[in-house]
Amino acid sequence: MKATLDELNTFVAVIDCGTISHAADKLDLTVSAVSRSLSRLEEKLGTTLISRTTRKMELTIEGQAYLEKVRKILDDINEAEEMLALKKGMPSGRLRVDAATPFMLNVIAPLIKEFVHKYPHIQLELNNNDQVIDLLEKRTDVAIRIGELQDSTLHAALIAKSQIRILASPNYLSRHGVPTSIQDLKNHSLIGFSNLEKLNYWLILDSEKKLFHVNTSIKASSGETVKKLALEGVGIACLSDFMTATERQNSELVQLFADVTIESMQSINAVYYKNSVVSSRVSSFINFLKERLNTQLFL
Repeated sequence: MKATLDELNTFVAVIDCGTISHAADKLDLTVSAVSRSLSRLEEKLGTTLISRTTRKMELTIEGQAYLEKVRKILDDINEAEEMLALKKGMPSGRLRVDAATPFMLNVIAPLIKEFVHKYPHIQLELNNNDQVIDLLEKRTDVAIRIGELQDSTLHAALIAKSQIRILASPNYLSRHGVPTSIQDLKNHSLIGFSNLEKLNYWLILDSEKKLFHVNTSIKASSGETVKKLALEGVGIACLSDFMTATERQNSELVQLFADVTIESMQSINAVYYKNSVVSSRVSSFINFLKERLNTQLFL
């Protein structure tokens, strides 16, 4: 084989990352080293794989065909290494995990030290996406999905459930008073979501017995941003327990309308494609989350 594994991995990283500089960051290499590796690979193959301009990169027809083969080669190598590791009773290889930023920061990240200690041969790649992604397109092995699942092509494993609460900081309440009715809420600063309208329906009923719809000029795309705004006393927010447990315990955020909030436990699932063989990497990660979160952690 003319190409080395390092060159193949670099080629795939450039495509997946979108730019040479991002690939260099991912691979912990210099930009020049990645660029040289890519040029060396093209020279060995005698063809251009990626058309590069100052503004963008684009796979050539040859590059697209080569990429498909290279991905399979790298997957086969990972599978072979995993097979050998399994004979020693130890899962190995790269595991790509995707989750929304709040879940990654508040739930997964605190558990990673224990996971890598338990499975030292698994190479973790953790990615944050606050939008639903295509697992194949993003080369993702496991994604964490919160709420109702839409994609029937996915296997789903329930790992936790989480209640949603209306919250505000003591600082905000001391300045603006404690709302006791929906009519009161309409006179307060409410923080909503800009990317998922369903999150702007709070779990309390209005006069028409419908979920209260938040209409506000303050919106954010990330739950972490919404939480930060609430902690800073900007307004009242509606957030899931998995991302506010510490703040509620420390009384940095207090619950409002506790007696009339509808109990609605969000399902939190680990998902992966049905048509893929469940590797020991995937099953070990999902089972680890199940054990640590115990399906009912966020209450």
